Amino acid sequence: MKATKVTLIPLTPDDREQFILDNQWAFKHGALLEFGEQDNHINAEGEIISRKTIEHCLDEPNNEAYCIVLNGKKVGGIVLKIDKETKHNHLEILFTIPEAHNKGIGYGAWKEVEALHPETKVWETCTPYFDKRNIHFYVNKCGFHIVEFWCEYHTSNYAPPEEMPEDEGPDEMFRFIKVMQ
Repeated sequence: MKATKVTLIPLTPDDREQFILDNQWAFKHGALLEFGEQDNHINAEGEIISRKTIEHCLDEPNNEAYCIVLNGKKVGGIVLKIDKETKHNHLEILFTIPEAHNKGIGYGAWKEVEALHPETKVWETCTPYFDKRNIHFYVNKCGFHIVEFWCEYHTSNYAPPEEMPEDEGPDEMFRFIKVMQ
């Protein structure tokens, strides 16, 4: 598998606004490719993922946020929730700007994340049901397994992420895990 060598640099306050905008554009781009301009998955503000959700991820005390950098240019971002006690960690956000798609950048960034946290026993993440690129990436490239599909027919003790308000984004999401040790 092609993994482009990228660098993860900690997000600074100066990077924050562009990180949010780029993250929103990356998710919106995926929805527009799948559904076109008449997408009913976009919220009232015209976004798949709201500013509030992204800011919540960025502001959580135990989360780590990074810019993905390729050849000196910021081409994406990552937010990780690290639990030092259980070593069951969450990939809260991973995105690359659409102009950087299909270049191995996301996979290169994921390999950097794994190297940053070799103590991790389990990684967990989720993605909207319609984003085939993300599903392919997590399952076929990164080695995650689908363990749950949240939808109206599914009842579970495990709920979708708290930061995803009911009125935001898709109500159908895949949950993935990757067992490391």
